[in-house]
Amino acid sequence: MTSAPAELWDVSRLRFEETPPPALTTGQRTAMDRRWAAAVRANPTLFDGPVAALTGLGRDDAGGLSVSWTRLTYRYRFLREIPNTPAVSGLFVAVLQPDGDGRLLVGRMSPTTSAPGRWQPPGGTLEPPLDGAVLDLDVLRRHAARELAEETGSDTPADALVPGPVVRDTRGGVGFLFTAPPRPARELRERYAQSARAETASGVNPEFDRVELVGSRSGLRTLRGPVASYLELAAGRFFGV
Repeated sequence: MTSAPAELWDVSRLRFEETPPPALTTGQRTAMDRRWAAAVRANPTLFDGPVAALTGLGRDDAGGLSVSWTRLTYRYRFLREIPNTPAVSGLFVAVLQPDGDGRLLVGRMSPTTSAPGRWQPPGGTLEPPLDGAVLDLDVLRRHAARELAEETGSDTPADALVPGPVVRDTRGGVGFLFTAPPRPARELRERYAQSARAETASGVNPEFDRVELVGSRSGLRTLRGPVASYLELAAGRFFGV
């Protein structure tokens, strides 16, 4: 799959439309299932959980964004590797968490995740709402708050998260950014450490195996390892450069 440059959009209006899952031939489904089985053999912690996947996108000149989505499971991400299959990309949420000095918290994905070693903000793949429920900004905000809590130990309530721009990563995934209220650096580090220790003690591998606070867009380039393709754009907007 050919990658495209990451993009960042200011959005004044969001509209979501649920669509049926893509129709797959027997051969396409078999190829997808084989790739999923190989991925699980390589990383047994992978879970074929429910995801809300992007099936279409429309923008207008007034800042409106229309998002078509469908209910799938995680294995459908492997359709990207199979030629002539329906176009399906990911939807995700991400939270920009500043400290009191204006730095942003980023975490490094642990070896048991689907993107080991990658630095990114707290967040994750969007899960669909319950059957019959609509996908809207409130669902996105609640999911973002839950990801922030799970990955950093934060107790920030969902209604304290401020919606921000929308990003598209280099693989076509679309992410909804939120900004959390600032917290002291020491508190951010301590909450993460406490959460990671508690998960490890219970036999769960933390999603982040390390966190850092970066104070500039260029500071991201000093991190050892890959960085989420949209992160430099998002950080640039936050830092005003």
